[in-house]
Amino acid sequence: MPAAPPAPSDGLTVGQVATRLGVTVRALHHWDEIGLARPSARTAAGYRLYTADDVERLQRIVVYRETGLGLDAVRAVLDGPTTDVPAALRAQRAEVAARAERLRQLGVGLDGFIEAHERGLVLTAEQQAAILGPGWDPGWSAEARRRYGDTAEWLRYAERSASRGPQEWQGAADALAGVEVALGEAMDDGVVPGGPEANRLAERHREVFSASCFPLSRQMQVCLARRFEAEPGFAAHYDGVRPGLASWFRRIVDANARTHGIDPATATWE
Repeated sequence: MPAAPPAPSDGLTVGQVATRLGVTVRALHHWDEIGLARPSARTAAGYRLYTADDVERLQRIVVYRETGLGLDAVRAVLDGPTTDVPAALRAQRAEVAARAERLRQLGVGLDGFIEAHERGLVLTAEQQAAILGPGWDPGWSAEARRRYGDTAEWLRYAERSASRGPQEWQGAADALAGVEVALGEAMDDGVVPGGPEANRLAERHREVFSASCFPLSRQMQVCLARRFEAEPGFAAHYDGVRPGLASWFRRIVDANARTHGIDPATATWE
């Protein structure tokens, strides 16, 4: 028959101590193995027994561990005759404060990601108007979130948005505006869709858009150009650069896609 559990006066078993102190049996075994907290007694069957003094030491270990001290530091505090305990604890306090600040900054970053996922542009309406122009409708971000919020493209867009401030957004907006101006000038100059210059402009738009918003494949660009032509808000924006630019842009994108073996009529968002 197995030996009966020892009475409390004889000491506590590993399991009883683990329950009392809220630690694992594995931790107690480890502390025993490294000589940090060894039980002072054994049962007749050889099982560990912790005396009252042993449990008191373990309680101190648990307290210091909860402050973040490593096991070597705990040993030095408990056993080192020359250890400056206040200094050791002050050092740990400074480390805890630094960790708390890192967590605070992480929380701020998470707030930014949440806002970016929910809103798209993490800018006030006034900042959007100043950066993107008076023709920009802040409601477009909400509409994009409704349409594309469950897509990988929206995820990439939100990740970029969360890391950008007004200055970074201004740079992205300026890059896109530069492409639009170049498109308008090319249309005025009679550049023919499907020609080398038109194809170069279609590729430039795709590259700048990819850097500003999210990676845009040629098939996706075809779908986007159709939206720019068909939807009044987007068409008005492009036609505000040059009358008829929305339709001309769609034609050069379609022609460029064909040169890469893509049929615009069957292009999908992928």
